[in-house]
Amino acid sequence: MNDTPRNRTVPICTLLALTVAAGATACAGSEEHPLSARPYDAADQVAFNAPAQGKKADPDKPLEITAKGEEGRITDVTALDESGRHLAGELTADGRKWRSTAALAAGARYTVRVSTEDEDGAPGARTFTFETAPAKRALTVTFGPEAGKYGVGQPVTADLSLPVKDKAARAVVERALKVRSVPAVEGSWHWVDDKKLHYRPKEYWPTGATVTVTGNLAGIKVGDKLYGGESKPLELTIGDHIEAVADAGSHHMTVRRNGEVIKTIPVTTGKPGFSTRNGIKVVLGKEYYVRMRGTSIGIAEGSSESYDLPVYYATRVTWSGEYVHAAPWSVGSQGVANVSHGCVGMSTGNAAWFYKTVRPGDIVRVVNSYGEMMDTFGNGFGDWNLPWDKWRKGSALVADTGNPLATEDAKARLRPSSF
Repeated sequence: MNDTPRNRTVPICTLLALTVAAGATACAGSEEHPLSARPYDAADQVAFNAPAQGKKADPDKPLEITAKGEEGRITDVTALDESGRHLAGELTADGRKWRSTAALAAGARYTVRVSTEDEDGAPGARTFTFETAPAKRALTVTFGPEAGKYGVGQPVTADLSLPVKDKAARAVVERALKVRSVPAVEGSWHWVDDKKLHYRPKEYWPTGATVTVTGNLAGIKVGDKLYGGESKPLELTIGDHIEAVADAGSHHMTVRRNGEVIKTIPVTTGKPGFSTRNGIKVVLGKEYYVRMRGTSIGIAEGSSESYDLPVYYATRVTWSGEYVHAAPWSVGSQGVANVSHGCVGMSTGNAAWFYKTVRPGDIVRVVNSYGEMMDTFGNGFGDWNLPWDKWRKGSALVADTGNPLATEDAKARLRPSSF
């Protein structure tokens, strides 16, 4: 008998007419190689919408794989890019065609494995690779703060290079931004505006936690002709739970470390007309010396409220200039009355101690002041003043993503430096 592919037990396939598929190994079914041993080469049974020789596939077009001829069918398709991301797709009921249902990644290399069977039910297989063209517009993400050690109140930030307004596109972005902590905690992203997200846990970060932030957005389709770009990962470590509560009514600040009181400090807060903001604030940074002037908050030079002072051991809690700092000129009022223009003032010795004790991310909470509540966004980190249920509504992955607070905060007027 003439030993040709036509006369073998299982029909053998010839080379697949796919320019990107190379190195195929033919396998013949025979009595020495039963059907169950390994699939035959299905190169001649499937075809896909390959780009021309030397070209890259358009990521805006779906991947389509079809069964050739009338005999046999496709039974399964697995498509993965180099990052291990699975390309979703659907196979027709008759097994004649598979089509991707998710967008291809831009600038990616895919490996596609196709399983088939012939008219006798014998299994076949074919593997091929192809590349997609890079994106012409890339959305990049910059995570913050800088890597380092922070207090338990430190939010994670994500700044986007381009605005994202569409809810569906926001969901794509948010799914790709991963925050993991050890030990694990419940947390959520919140869209501050079209270009910024904040992430915080439901409760403060656990003492000693390690927080890792990564972006898996590279190549992912975000919107029309817009794809994600690379992002640099971020790792934070969390220190002791330090929380300072400044009581404008009692004129004292109580500082706790991991729940234990470590110091009680006489203070003065904002006087009428300049009352300190109530609420939870997060330490933004520390400045050994700051020059504070009344003109920066609209006080006319030469008026009874005018000032121009050198300020030391200044711990910043708002971008507009609210600090916890040394105020030797008001020592007589500290613990007795509120005489500042909005900051929390204390003796130089106590301010130096506070300056050395806290770090960015630690909590400063003001209570019993006549001032307004700390802004949620736009003037530092007021994130913790938003209840958890409302915080989660700022996520694109949660139903009812309306976020009026973000809009109001974006319009809020920031009050500059005070003392």
